[in-house]
Amino acid sequence: MIYASDLDQTLIYSKRSLGVPLESPGLLPAEQIDGATSAFISEQALQLLKALPEDVMFMPVTTRTIEQYRRITVFQTELVPTYAVTSNGGNIIVGGEVDREWNRRIHEQVRRDGAHAEEARQVFGQVLHEDWVVNERFCDELFYAFMIERDRMPLEQVLEKARIMREMGWEVSIQGRKIYLVPAAVNKQAAVEHIRNLTNGGAVVASGDSLLDRCLLDYADYAIAPRHGELYREQLRDKLEVNYRFTEVSGVYAADEIMAYVHAIHRSVFAAQTSFSE
Repeated sequence: MIYASDLDQTLIYSKRSLGVPLESPGLLPAEQIDGATSAFISEQALQLLKALPEDVMFMPVTTRTIEQYRRITVFQTELVPTYAVTSNGGNIIVGGEVDREWNRRIHEQVRRDGAHAEEARQVFGQVLHEDWVVNERFCDELFYAFMIERDRMPLEQVLEKARIMREMGWEVSIQGRKIYLVPAAVNKQAAVEHIRNLTNGGAVVASGDSLLDRCLLDYADYAIAPRHGELYREQLRDKLEVNYRFTEVSGVYAADEIMAYVHAIHRSVFAAQTSFSE
């Protein structure tokens, strides 16, 4: 079995996204920047991650760049996954090394399947303004990330432009104080499916909170999303029919519930396999 999970606002949380006071019990440092803790993980969620059975492969699946992923100390020291997906699926890290062949394949697909990055940036740039865009980055030569002043962002205009970008083969995702502009070919599902086939990984359990996680959750055999983030807000707004469940709680402790769900799914699948073999 594979447990493929988004990280930020799913398993780890910045000070802004905790949803509880910083002095709340059971919070452990997950990421360090310049010696200061920049993200946290629930102690219970980490214990449940470490306690996953040997036949469950935990796989981080994040929009973070390779460099940003490697800042998450908890996954570089305490719990080191064999496979990690970064750059929203554009890169796979295997045993600590970047899979160059996968990265080459993704770049080729991006060139085939959608508008060129400069064209996409030009069209999306029509809605961007210095009044609310703080800075931008072209991440791992694959996608754009814009730091924003969320309260000043013209939401309806951005959502309308997002529909146009989708027609050009690009996806727009609003996550807290960031907007991501990502080629559709660069997605989490494709990377996880590749690793699943490579390892004969079996059933996939997935968790994530944003629109960039939706393809992964739709692909998974079992899926859960926290009661916050883009997916939850979209479901509230549009009353969508989805094939995954939401946690009962929001904020950092949603990770506890997510991990309990993963363990419950494993017990259920294992029991079914045992019953079938008898």
